[in-house]
Amino acid sequence: MVKTRALRDELIEVAQGKRPADMLIKDGTVINVYSGEFLKQNIALYKDCIAYVGENEVTINDDTTVIDANGLYVSPGFIETHAHPWVVYNPVSVTEKVLPLGTTTTVNDNLFFYLHMGALGFKQLVDDLEKLPGNFFWLIRLVSQAIFPGEREWFNQKDIIDLLSLENVLGTAEVTRWPLLYNGDPVLLDIIDAAKKMGKVSDGHNAGCSYEKLNSIAASGISACHEAITAEEALDRLRLGLWTVLRNSSLRPDLSNIIKLITEGNVSTSRILMTTDGPHPSFIEKEGFVDGLVRQAVELGVPVMEAIQMVTINAATYLKQDDYIGGIAPGKKADILLLPDLDQFRPDLVISNGEIVAEKGKLTMQMPDIDWSKYLSEKPFTFSREILENPDLYIYPETSSSNSVPVIFFRSNVITQRKDLELPTKNGFVDLTDQEGLMYATLIHRNGEWVTKGILEKFAINLDGMASTFNTTTDLLTIGRNPEAMAKAAARVYEMGGGVVIVDGEEIILEIPLQLTGMMTTDPSFDKAVEFNDKLLSALQARGFPFHDILYTLLFLTCDFLPGLRLVPFGLYEVKTDKILVPSIPMTYLSNEIKA
Repeated sequence: MVKTRALRDELIEVAQGKRPADMLIKDGTVINVYSGEFLKQNIALYKDCIAYVGENEVTINDDTTVIDANGLYVSPGFIETHAHPWVVYNPVSVTEKVLPLGTTTTVNDNLFFYLHMGALGFKQLVDDLEKLPGNFFWLIRLVSQAIFPGEREWFNQKDIIDLLSLENVLGTAEVTRWPLLYNGDPVLLDIIDAAKKMGKVSDGHNAGCSYEKLNSIAASGISACHEAITAEEALDRLRLGLWTVLRNSSLRPDLSNIIKLITEGNVSTSRILMTTDGPHPSFIEKEGFVDGLVRQAVELGVPVMEAIQMVTINAATYLKQDDYIGGIAPGKKADILLLPDLDQFRPDLVISNGEIVAEKGKLTMQMPDIDWSKYLSEKPFTFSREILENPDLYIYPETSSSNSVPVIFFRSNVITQRKDLELPTKNGFVDLTDQEGLMYATLIHRNGEWVTKGILEKFAINLDGMASTFNTTTDLLTIGRNPEAMAKAAARVYEMGGGVVIVDGEEIILEIPLQLTGMMTTDPSFDKAVEFNDKLLSALQARGFPFHDILYTLLFLTCDFLPGLRLVPFGLYEVKTDKILVPSIPMTYLSNEIKA
């Protein structure tokens, strides 16, 4: 829930001229998202709230900050309802970037923080991040993005409901494995019911879900879905009462298609939102954040008022926070943007919680210094590094007399399909020496319990070896055509405590340290995250990676909800048939085999 410092009686006194305002915004054109009007008005702020909106003057004194907004548009701060603050950037660095762009509220997925910190550590993090400017809220995951042994014990009902009771938590996060909801998983349904009794939302992720199946998802209690990729799919969600979230992200820049729901469909936009859905750092640098959504929506023909309503009052209403955020009115939080035009939607001035926090795209305040070290695992890997240094760990075993191997063929950044190939073998292992475009892939459990193996096609051509903890499981994912190079990359990531390493021959050519849960840099600068993303993408494209979003390719190769073959903790998994094609191998057994 939004907290305010201003008392109700204080706001009443400012509105009546009995108490001086702390800030007065004069003569701006207020974008009234409640009435849909553009109104020339004054706005008086007291502490962190709005006290008055109208044409009258209010009492001021020498301490009142007076802002002349003549010629400017005064907008509510933008709201991102579905953020992932862990795409190489971290909560501090991404806030530093998006707050000057006008996003004053983000609602954030807690997945990797919870996976690594547990309930107690995550609570401490929530407390630490209260120091951030703007409104930084959370949604709580109910399951991971890839089932693993002991998952239900880790995501236990008691801890989840305890986290849902936190004031900065607004609901449950997306369930990417939506068949659990379709099949009526009793634990998930109980938690969603508990969230609703607390007055909180339940976010959804229903990729590829048909209209008929969406009926069951809606019945399960899910509040919203951002996974429509066509206008027709978006309309299905809208008609079934789901808050319909139009997405434009680095992985799925779908807005130009799904916006036709509005521009051609003539539907009410009162239950339509927009999201960037955790874009990679360079996308934000180039396209912006929520400001970019509004800009593109207007370019595509959505009326300005409706575009702004979708990322302000609609978003606040969905989140059940419209008593506090989402509009410019007395009693609301003073999250306000001064926009020079209604084309670019880049604010000249950003006010958050009644304070000026950014001007002309630059922060005007000091970001908090978070001590990430207390959240870093002392032992991100609990087995000996020597195991990783043996090249035999990374080659694919001969699994049948026919030499037919189920290969993970990449159709796009994240969609794969099964290809069965006859491959040569040598000494009981598949030999890729003369197989252009094929790569070994190995997922190694960070606690040394299991290893999953596969072979990739169309991931790269000339990649000797890479290793990465940036993936859905945050275990150690290695890919390459040269087992010696893969071993060197894996050993270096081990030494770094998490991150990405690429090796050519015997030379390490790229290192990206991501010690925070194996997913994030601890650097407070967003520019560092952009640099890391650009260097990684460039290095892999130079080695034959054919797609545009390497971070999401790595992230989702180890999930268990997208077509078609995946590397997961239980083995090489075929999503469509829900079958493990090649089981994972216990690390102890594998270590003994390697030593032998």
